[in-house]
Amino acid sequence: MNFIAMDFETASPKRFSACSLSLAIVRNNRIVDEFYSLINPQTPFSWRNIQIHGIHERDVVNAPTFPEVWQHIAPFYAPDKLVIAHNATFDNSVLKNTLQHYGINPPAYQTLDTLRTSQKLLPQLPNHKLNTVADALHIELNHHHNALDDAQACADILINQAVHFGPAQLKPFIKMIG
Repeated sequence: MNFIAMDFETASPKRFSACSLSLAIVRNNRIVDEFYSLINPQTPFSWRNIQIHGIHERDVVNAPTFPEVWQHIAPFYAPDKLVIAHNATFDNSVLKNTLQHYGINPPAYQTLDTLRTSQKLLPQLPNHKLNTVADALHIELNHHHNALDDAQACADILINQAVHFGPAQLKPFIKMIG
């Protein structure tokens, strides 16, 4: 399978407050490249979000803004591209809202949610949080809520599911956005 695994962290509950982003690029069921960036959301941080991911306002003072990051990653979002995430509703919403916040037209792309595939293919798990699924599949997840580690684990989850259940079992989960 070929796809891009995406993970965002946000500065606050506001879906346009992306403060870090990672992409894991997968070709032929292998992670072949990665992208990670802190992002200056130009908005205040909430203490709750800081507790979750550990990113503080001081960490992003000199980080690029989202439009600057978007210049580098926009080619990964196209109708022929599959972009996955664990709890994709959240990550796709952050992308859409952040783009709209900056007046950038959201792209059309295909998406798949490994939370949903895990719920269907691994019903025996006590829950389907990223760390639970990764642990059950013996996938390394060093720092949960670090965008790079989460994107890598998400990619490895889909690779595992493709190998063990077959790509045909995953196709019904693919949706078009945009």
